[in-house]
Amino acid sequence: MVESKKKDLKKNFKAGVVQFDVKNGQNKANLNTILGYLEELASDNVSLAVLPEMFSCSFDNENLSEHSKVAKKIVERLSFFAKENQMAIVGTLPEKEKDQIYNTMVFIDVDGKIKGRYRKLHLFRLTQEHLYYTAGNKIVIIDSSFGRIGLMICYDLRFPELARSMFLKNAQMIIVSAQWPEPRKEHWRTLIKARSIENQIFMICSNRTGMDADLQFSGMSMILDPMGTILVEAGSDDGSAFAVIEMKRVENARTLIPCSTDRRHDIYG
Repeated sequence: MVESKKKDLKKNFKAGVVQFDVKNGQNKANLNTILGYLEELASDNVSLAVLPEMFSCSFDNENLSEHSKVAKKIVERLSFFAKENQMAIVGTLPEKEKDQIYNTMVFIDVDGKIKGRYRKLHLFRLTQEHLYYTAGNKIVIIDSSFGRIGLMICYDLRFPELARSMFLKNAQMIIVSAQWPEPRKEHWRTLIKARSIENQIFMICSNRTGMDADLQFSGMSMILDPMGTILVEAGSDDGSAFAVIEMKRVENARTLIPCSTDRRHDIYG
């Protein structure tokens, strides 16, 4: 039965998004909240779950070095859960290498093994991320149990060239973890739809809820198909949502409207 499930993942599977009020600096409380939602998704046979940006400690920037130590143990706990429930889990945490701190997305596959790590390329200057974090220097696309998946974090959505580079490398899906604020919630929805439509790709996007200082976060985690259709949207409250992913839709969309064939790479690369 386990083998059968693994074989089917690249055809049809359930993907889920988790959104909640990430408590600043409270690793244990956030992990307990996450495990509760993952249990719910596991009971619905969800095979891929995406968590918000900095889900373990939020942007408690003055204490990132300590949080990065705890993050390693959290990843171990989630890896155990992933293997036990055959559920891939994706989200971002602080990662320390030498004296540098990165906002790193970790992709734990259904076997509990880390399939890839992506360090946020675009740091959001409005909230002074560049003062606390080091920017990554590599685009990450992984070959997972589900197919080829590109990894992105929050502000990355505003850079269409990143998503396009993933499309050109045959990614079938993009995963996004975010802390996207309420005042720009329409940008969130519009940019996700645009990245989906222009790249004919699934978008699995998780955003937090609640308040941090004076910032309100709107949730609106969502899953889109390669034609830009919203398959599910989580609303503004804490919770989770999931949708069935039919991977054949990627090929169908790219056959119906052959953007890849019709690109003028001779003109614009």
